[in-house]
Amino acid sequence: MDRKRLVSIVGGSAGNLVEWYDWYAYSALSIYFAGSFFPKGDQTAQLLSTAAIFAVGFLMRPVGAYWMGSYGDTHGRKAGLALSVVLMCVGSLMIACAPTYAQAGLGAPALLLLARMLQGLSVGGEYGASATYLSEMATRRNRGFWASFQYFTLIGGQLLALAVTLILQSALSEADLRSWGWRIPFAIGAVLAILVYLLRRGLAETAAFEQLGARAKSTAMALWRAHPREFVIVALISGGGSCAFYAYTTYMQKFLVNTSGFKAAAATEIMTAALLAFMALQPLMGAVSDRVGRKPMLLLFGVGGMLVSVPVFTAMADTREAGTALALVLVPLVLLSAYTSISGLIKAELFPAEIRTLGVALPYAIGNTLLGGTAEYVALWFKQAGLESGFYWYLTAVLALATLGFALLPDTKRTSLIAED
Repeated sequence: MDRKRLVSIVGGSAGNLVEWYDWYAYSALSIYFAGSFFPKGDQTAQLLSTAAIFAVGFLMRPVGAYWMGSYGDTHGRKAGLALSVVLMCVGSLMIACAPTYAQAGLGAPALLLLARMLQGLSVGGEYGASATYLSEMATRRNRGFWASFQYFTLIGGQLLALAVTLILQSALSEADLRSWGWRIPFAIGAVLAILVYLLRRGLAETAAFEQLGARAKSTAMALWRAHPREFVIVALISGGGSCAFYAYTTYMQKFLVNTSGFKAAAATEIMTAALLAFMALQPLMGAVSDRVGRKPMLLLFGVGGMLVSVPVFTAMADTREAGTALALVLVPLVLLSAYTSISGLIKAELFPAEIRTLGVALPYAIGNTLLGGTAEYVALWFKQAGLESGFYWYLTAVLALATLGFALLPDTKRTSLIAED
C-alpha cells in the first residue's frame, strides 16, 4: 500500500476514535456532572435527566445519518468526514464550557441538550462517512483488513474515555470531579477534534467519488426506490449487531455489578481487559474475511451468537471469580468481532458510489437506534420485572433476525460494487 493511501486510512480512523471518545465520555462522567445541570435534590432524578438527554443523542443519529450521508455523496467523502468531526468538536466544547444550573437556570440543561443533539448528528453521520471512506480507500485484496480499523478505533475511543476517567478519579477528589473536573475530558475531546479536523482537511479524496459524473441527488427516497431490499437487510443486520455490541460491552459492565455481584472497580478491570482483546481481534478478523469471504464470517457471528448468548449470561450470573468472568465474556466478543470487523465494509460493498454513504449510514442508524440504543433499557426492564433471563432470550431472538439478514446477503467480497482498487 502506498504512503498516501495509508495516511488517508489513518486519518479516517483517527477521527472515528475521537468521535466515539466524546460519545462515551458523556456516559462515563454523567454521575459527576448531573448535579451541575439540574436542580439540587434526588441524585437518581438528576441521573435520569442526563440519561434522557443521552437517549436524545441516539434519536438524532438517523437525522445525522440522512443529512450527512447525502452530504458525503454530494460533496465528497472527505468533506463528510471533516463536517462530522466539526460537529463533535462544537458539541464537546459546549459541554466543557457550559454554565451550571445555579448560574443559568433552565438554560444549563437546554445547552446540554443542544450539545448532545449536535454530537448525535455527528456520530450518526460519522459511521457512514468513515465506513465508506475506509472501504473505498483500501485495496481490493486487503479491504477487510483496512476497513476493520473503523471498529478498532471505535473501541479505542471507548477505552480512551474510560482511561481518562480513571486517571481523573485517581488524581482528583470526588468533590473536585463534581465541581469542575468533569469538564476536562470534554475539553480534551474538543482539542483532539480540532487536530483531527486539520488532518482530515489534508486527506485525499477517494477514486470512487472522483470518478462520479452527473448523477441523481442522494436522498432517502432515491435510496429506497433503487435499493429497498438492501435497505431492509442493512437495517436488520445493523440492529442485531448493535444489540449484541451494547449487550456485551456497555451493559455487561453493569451486569457484572448488579447481577454477578462484582465491585464496580473489578467490573471495570474485567471489561477493560475484554475490550482490549476485542479491539485487537478486529484487524485479524478483517484479514480472515479477505481470505474466506464476508458471508462465512457473518454466519459465524449470527449462529454462534444465538448458541452462546443464553449459556454465557446464565453462567455469568453465578460467576464470582474475575478470571472466569473474563473468559466467559470473551466467548461472545470473539464471535462478535467476526461481524464488527467488516460491518461497515459489507454495507459499503452493497451500494453504488453515487448513493453509498447514505446507503451505509441511514439504514444502519435506524437499526442501531431501534435495537442497539434500546438494548440496555430492555435488559434492565426484564431485571426489574424479575425475569432477567428474558433478556438473554430476547438477544437470541434479535440475533436470529440478524442471521436471517446474513443469509439473504450475497458474499460481498465477490459481488462488491466498489470497483476501484
